Amino acid sequence: MANAEATRSKDEMRECIDHCMACHRICMETLADCLKRGGKQAEPKLLRMLMDCADICETSARFMMRGSNMHSRTCFACAEVCAACATLCEQMGNDAMMKACAEACRRCEESCRSMSGGVMAQPINPEAAQRAADLPA
Repeated sequence: MANAEATRSKDEMRECIDHCMACHRICMETLADCLKRGGKQAEPKLLRMLMDCADICETSARFMMRGSNMHSRTCFACAEVCAACATLCEQMGNDAMMKACAEACRRCEESCRSMSGGVMAQPINPEAAQRAADLPA
């Protein structure tokens, strides 16, 4: 079975990079707007999520831009964070900035899920993963 890195076209990768960079930008703009407005938009949970989303989007884009064979892993993480960020932004009501951020996050989530193959690839160190799985809950 081919890995996600080998099965994606250059056009799909460019599109995903564009979605990641757009999401990074809107999350940073939304963060600045939230800090300026204060109130419920300045709650630490939302601010942290916007920062997390911006960071992972930029990281994923950079992995893809340099042709890293590990980009499917960052894309998987990016999709998960974007989904969580979109959900938080959607919960903020009918605010135009929050709505735009949620939409960008959903686009990036979809694109990154496709680039990641939809599931996390085999762990880098299967022995360590097995040891962790064997630990009591």
